[in-house]
Amino acid sequence: MAVADLETRILDAAKQRCEQWGFEKVTVDDIAAAAGISRATLYRLFPGGKDILFEALRVRERSEFFDALTAQVHDVDDLEDLVVRLVVTATRELRADEHLALMLASEPGETLVELTAGGMPRIIETATDYLGPLLKPHLAPEVAPIVIELLVRLTLSYFLAPSVHVDFGDPASARAFLRPGLSLLPTSTLPTATLPTATLPTSTTSTTRPEPT
Repeated sequence: MAVADLETRILDAAKQRCEQWGFEKVTVDDIAAAAGISRATLYRLFPGGKDILFEALRVRERSEFFDALTAQVHDVDDLEDLVVRLVVTATRELRADEHLALMLASEPGETLVELTAGGMPRIIETATDYLGPLLKPHLAPEVAPIVIELLVRLTLSYFLAPSVHVDFGDPASARAFLRPGLSLLPTSTLPTATLPTATLPTSTTSTTRPEPT
């Protein structure tokens, strides 16, 4: 079996066992057994054991999430439409994620840490890699990373603590909330073409009045 296929098999097994028993209770032996491999084989691919294995799983989950997210917005050209689509799609994906729901129910502490203080920098970094190319054509270069970070923090905040006033899963509600802030953002500016200098025709008739003699 190819190494990539074996890694996928191990990560799938780790995800399954975490859903059954939670992060804290699952062991390397449990994951190896579920994957149908030896403990030695697992450690050969993930030398750090459980911690490295779980981090690889988180990396894969983040990549899959943003792959699915960007696939839904590739045809959007307007900045406001793009941001609204990103926020709405991300919110709906988070709400529909059964694995995440199970982890929040069985291991709320560990899962919340990964979605907030502990994992937030890595989520923002991944979001910037994926969303930067989509937003940079619309925004000043120094502004795009800041906007991405704000969108990540807003989306996760409203997902974890829903509001009775704003529903990021509803396009109209999300647009009404986001529009005032988007209108204040400095957009990207395209260099203007240099216009040729107009040449005024030279008059053969002098316009200077002769001094009186």
